[in-house]
Amino acid sequence: MTDVLGKTYRPGEIIVRQGDLGDCMYVIQDGDVEVLKEENGVQTVVDTMHTGDIFGEMAIIEHTVRSSTVRASSPARIMTVDKKTFIRRVQEDPSLALTVLKVMSQRVRKLDLEVATLKQELGRETTSAEPSTGRRIHGD
Repeated sequence: MTDVLGKTYRPGEIIVRQGDLGDCMYVIQDGDVEVLKEENGVQTVVDTMHTGDIFGEMAIIEHTVRSSTVRASSPARIMTVDKKTFIRRVQEDPSLALTVLKVMSQRVRKLDLEVATLKQELGRETTSAEPSTGRRIHGD
């Protein structure tokens, strides 16, 4: 996706808001963004993303509300990709789907590490927790 068509955001400007219904994903064509999670009225920066990164991809797969707020932390040009366009592009180049799956897999691994670290800091056993579905899925 090398399109240079995108919307420009100023630092501090919100791109997507946690809780809003999502129906597209985004590609950072230029600049940096912060990913924020709000819990109990407190916002925490949970990640930063840069030129070439994607976000909002879960909305392409499942039509749900946004899990985080994303705001520009520098001047940023962001391209919106709706589900129809994404599917068309995957049909043209199936490796695009693998690229998105790779990004999602890396994020799951990062979250697993963060959860394990937090559990260790809290002194909990890391092997006793089960996912909310009751199933364990391991890719290794």
